[in-house]
Amino acid sequence: MFRIMVAAGLFVAASSALFSQTPEQRKKMIETRPIMSSGESGQRKARSMTRLKAEGVPVMNGLPVIENSNQAKKRTTEEIAKRAIAVCITAIKGEGAGQAEISSLVRKYGADKFFSPEEAAFVKNPKPSQQDRTKFAWRYECYWVLLWSLGYVDKLARPTDICNVKAAVGFLRSRDTARFIKDAKLRPIGAILDEADIIYRYHWAVTENGMKNKPAPAKLNGDVVQERHYVLNWLIGYSGQSWDDISTDT
Repeated sequence: MFRIMVAAGLFVAASSALFSQTPEQRKKMIETRPIMSSGESGQRKARSMTRLKAEGVPVMNGLPVIENSNQAKKRTTEEIAKRAIAVCITAIKGEGAGQAEISSLVRKYGADKFFSPEEAAFVKNPKPSQQDRTKFAWRYECYWVLLWSLGYVDKLARPTDICNVKAAVGFLRSRDTARFIKDAKLRPIGAILDEADIIYRYHWAVTENGMKNKPAPAKLNGDVVQERHYVLNWLIGYSGQSWDDISTDT
């Protein structure tokens, strides 16, 4: 959802049904997007707001509802699994693995075609910058959410701490690609949307505090929040964006 400020000072959002429209057309639709809904999306927002208030996380009533289960993209188990493999391999390289080890992993999982253009360039680069290594190492957090969506991780805890990298890599290390796909149990789109909704609102709170030079509220880890928002927006097909171009608007 492409979000802007309207005259009343409230954020509004575009539906995923607007993917093919021009920016001008989308802007006009965005400005009439309801802040609340009596349907599925509104109920989801209400649940998120109740939870956030209980956790002591600042909320903004004007943040819009997100897509409902009819509007969101429903990705396949195979699609998510291949994305998870690509993200895991790039995170391993970001953490410091050598080129030989990465090449071996790519061969083991037949992952040549799994990478986005940006990932592929990183994987092939024998001497990536420290900035790139850091960026991709943080993608373990994206990988953790993908594992959750595939049923490997039971629950996504509050985004206060980094994920268990050893456990995350272990889910894949003991399997080949076919087995990784076969053993997955894809979560329903409603559960994925629940996480997408609350991470959007967590991210707003973190960003709002950052703009005021205040630490993230309620012990939230801003980097973890950012990565989760990124991958959840991909999972629901936010604005039809490809992996390298995902935006995390708040």
